[in-house]
Amino acid sequence: MPHRDRPAGQPVAPPTSQSRLYDEAVEAFGAAIERLARSYELDEHKRQDLLQNIHLNLWRSLDRFDGQCSLRTWVYRVAHNVAATHVMDERRRRSRPLVGLDDFEVRDAGIEPDADRGVLLSRLMELIERLRPLDRELVVLYLEGLSAAEIAEVVGISAGNVATRMGRVKKLLSQYANEGGRNAV
Repeated sequence: MPHRDRPAGQPVAPPTSQSRLYDEAVEAFGAAIERLARSYELDEHKRQDLLQNIHLNLWRSLDRFDGQCSLRTWVYRVAHNVAATHVMDERRRRSRPLVGLDDFEVRDAGIEPDADRGVLLSRLMELIERLRPLDRELVVLYLEGLSAAEIAEVVGISAGNVATRMGRVKKLLSQYANEGGRNAV
């Protein structure tokens, strides 16, 4: 089927370096971008808008990619910046404050100690979703396999700060998991 914007028989232009980089980035990190967007936006429709915005900004940014960092870092940095802007915009629209690691209150979550692993994982995701965006992003990037130094480069804080925050998050999640989900944030 001929392309609408191009007369039949006219050759297709070869993909640009920007397009090739975008295709490479989406192939390598597309699923991670979706997980990152899911960690920032729970509403399916808003998440799709966020994903589209991340992809658009990623494609636009790749004409400035100079290789001074890895493509992986570049992709996460763009996704982080777009998602952070999205969160700030959404925060202005809603009144429910986000919880920081230092503000957690422990209360009964209503899960039995021998709860199904799926139930426990679901509760852990709920716990992660209640974190402030930066703390939530740190967890997601950590789960994606990035080192503290790589996470620091993506989010723009020191590696030591990343390690400290991740230590708190891991301790909290570990405590929650070891207690069988009896306590939650």
